[in-house]
Amino acid sequence: MGIAAGEKIGPYEVISPLGAGGMGEVYRARDGRLGRQVAIKVVSRTLAKDPDRLRRFALEARTVAALNHPNILGIHDIGTHDGSPYLVSELLEGETLREKLVNGALPVRRAVEYALGIALGLAAAHDKGIIHRDLKPENVFITRDGRVKVLDFGLAKLVRPDPGQEMTLVSDRPDTAFTQPGVVVGTVGYMSPEQVRGEVSDGRSDIFSFGSVLYEMLTGKRAFKKDTTAETMTAILKEEPPELTETGWQGPLGLQKILSRCLEKNVERRFQSASDLAFAIESLSGTAVSQKLAQEKLQVKRAWWPWALAAAGMVLLAAGAWFAGKRSSVRRQPKFNRLTYQQGQVTEARFAKDGTTIVYGAQWENEPLKIYTVRTEFPQSTKLDLPTASLLAVSPNGDMEVSVDPKYHSNFFEGTLAQAQISGGTPREQMKNVISADYGPDGKTLALTRSVNERVQLEYPAGKALYTISGGYLDHVRVSADGKRVAFLEHPVFDDDRGWVAVIDEAANRKVLTPEYATVRGLAWSRTGEELWYTGASSSTNRSLWGVTGSGKVREILSAPLILRVQDIAPDGRVLLVGEHLQSQISGIDPETRKERKGLEWFNGTSLSDLSKDGKSILFFEWGGSAGQLYLVGYRKLDGSAPVALGDGALPVFSPDETVAAATLFTRPPKVALYPIGPGESRQLGLGELTSVYAITGYPDAKHLVLIASAPGEALRTYEMDLEGGKPQAVGPVGFQGSAVTSDRNRIAGRDAAGEAVVFDKETQKMQPIPEISPEESILKWSDDGQAVLVARSTPWHAEVSRVEVSTGKRTVLEKMELSDRAGSSFNLRMNYSERSKTYVYNDRRIFSNLYVVEGLE
Repeated sequence: MGIAAGEKIGPYEVISPLGAGGMGEVYRARDGRLGRQVAIKVVSRTLAKDPDRLRRFALEARTVAALNHPNILGIHDIGTHDGSPYLVSELLEGETLREKLVNGALPVRRAVEYALGIALGLAAAHDKGIIHRDLKPENVFITRDGRVKVLDFGLAKLVRPDPGQEMTLVSDRPDTAFTQPGVVVGTVGYMSPEQVRGEVSDGRSDIFSFGSVLYEMLTGKRAFKKDTTAETMTAILKEEPPELTETGWQGPLGLQKILSRCLEKNVERRFQSASDLAFAIESLSGTAVSQKLAQEKLQVKRAWWPWALAAAGMVLLAAGAWFAGKRSSVRRQPKFNRLTYQQGQVTEARFAKDGTTIVYGAQWENEPLKIYTVRTEFPQSTKLDLPTASLLAVSPNGDMEVSVDPKYHSNFFEGTLAQAQISGGTPREQMKNVISADYGPDGKTLALTRSVNERVQLEYPAGKALYTISGGYLDHVRVSADGKRVAFLEHPVFDDDRGWVAVIDEAANRKVLTPEYATVRGLAWSRTGEELWYTGASSSTNRSLWGVTGSGKVREILSAPLILRVQDIAPDGRVLLVGEHLQSQISGIDPETRKERKGLEWFNGTSLSDLSKDGKSILFFEWGGSAGQLYLVGYRKLDGSAPVALGDGALPVFSPDETVAAATLFTRPPKVALYPIGPGESRQLGLGELTSVYAITGYPDAKHLVLIASAPGEALRTYEMDLEGGKPQAVGPVGFQGSAVTSDRNRIAGRDAAGEAVVFDKETQKMQPIPEISPEESILKWSDDGQAVLVARSTPWHAEVSRVEVSTGKRTVLEKMELSDRAGSSFNLRMNYSERSKTYVYNDRRIFSNLYVVEGLE
């Protein structure tokens, strides 16, 4: 393509070429608007002719741009130039790791620094559902100031063989800078065993490749290097690289153990996440590695020590008075002490009175939700003799408040409040429909949030309502040390974890302290009581730890390449944190092949929303990856073709002809978006005075939508709106929540204010009970003949779809589903069914988490 200096690529002026490869050409350019230089990669015309590749190019660019991590190459912009797409990134000055390795092995200190940067970059990407697949020294860049940048995240997936083109492999020559068209993704010398075998790979493949890169940094030699490609691939599958000691390397044993675990042939024996790998590298401080690093630093210090001492003396004389009494600006690194090692999810955790015992709720392996204790000096958990329950609070006198047999929502539990002892025994039930609770300083008075009459209210003490919300919910109540204030998280949309931190006093004076976050979970008063510490994120799911004062001043305390959730803070300042990894999956029966197809999810937060009548396509919304604060609506077919992003929004439903998707926009005020699935223009609709939309429950014709929503001060109820204008109109009595609408719009099946299954007839304005439908079942849709409704019964591990006759309650089970691997599954297994094609899809979400006590956070 050749673009000369001075020519324009979009708004960017080309300065000079930087390189070229199979995917296109790279240029140094000037961004005149912001006065900075950038790098521009222009995709070759061959790739630009394939619409599917272009869609994926835009998707990958958007995904990587959303990472915004210091160890990943930053993406600024995308565009099109003369019919070819281009990608604009930050311009890096320095050299690749390959160039650094030209002279052989790196010093241990440098190798550890670079390894940690690579691991943190991988962890950030994996958390967003992005796998590199081609990690090698050429794709690691070291800037002039020593910063590590991982290049080409996700872009390898763009390259695939053209029809009829022979499959080949990328060579592992040092000068191979770009992945070539028509290749199997990966560079031979750095592939994982599962990549060599052509199996589906995940983030653990990147960890194997990381091990190969680390080996080369430490020894100056390739871990797997043979005379031919075939021999190299065989070595990856069957041979171990020479031990480090055999290469003449003399380094710490801890680093050698990390390397060995990365290069395990069995994927289950490797580090299971890049975040765990990063923590392992960081934990080397205080071991033999730190001694080795200290020796290297001492040799440098000795050279300039006399000069530095003289200069320091002059500075201290001049500035000593200013620094007197000031705290050092150098922040010590926090120390993480991991307490749990099982596979599954931690729900809530608290310090006990002794400060060394931790009480926590968790769902481990294939066990139900239980309460456990663990001590900080030895991470062996003990299960308490209690029924299925979630932890709510722990008092100084050893009492606990638990939620017995809690109902599972997407983002919180709701159950029967009961008091129990840490020693175990039968809980004493106190109150139903409780979401969260906390003890006051006397160890007896309770603050709590619970559902009452289709609303959620905060009570302190229990029974005295201080604040009520409709259309949303309140959770994570925490009482201040003086007992005069209660902090809580307020969520404006029911069962969505977006929201903010608020505080209320005994006189019911409420104050919002933070801006709205896309996700906010976890809350605790700081050691001094001057701040509230919470975990939230402005977009996506990667929550950081924040602090906010009573005046609303917000500061970031800790960010990590995983999802954080603060649990508790001890009087000595130790912080109890949960680190989470999220995994959402969608699977379904392909009507054409009648075989189950897995992997229909997109990133790490995909929620199934609707299934077409023929069972061939689904609508979903994505709240992980690069979805953004308003989430992302997606459409895909069950034949395995790539998903299509339709636009911002959540909870989408098909129009009757399945050419349009209607979705909720969680804006302020909320809106409805209409997205054409094929060609056409999208549009947004206002909702009048409605302040919260829980769901779009029906698109019965091309002219109307049926919603579950709320007006100011009112509970959720059913509304109908005309797509051509006019305000939403209430349908049925207060508290009626319609879930399924007939095509003629005359009958709406749902639940009345008491929670009973009913059909509301718009013509007669009467309710007809539907017999034999339990409170735990969800009404999905009307049957094709209009005589029955399809209902789903689900737990975290089971799902069942049945047809129930409206007039008689006669039940026919249509499909059942049970998860064989239950670890981390705390969310109801969602299932949808196509009566016409007799096929189904299901959605399960897993959260894998570990519990940490963290020291040194300030």
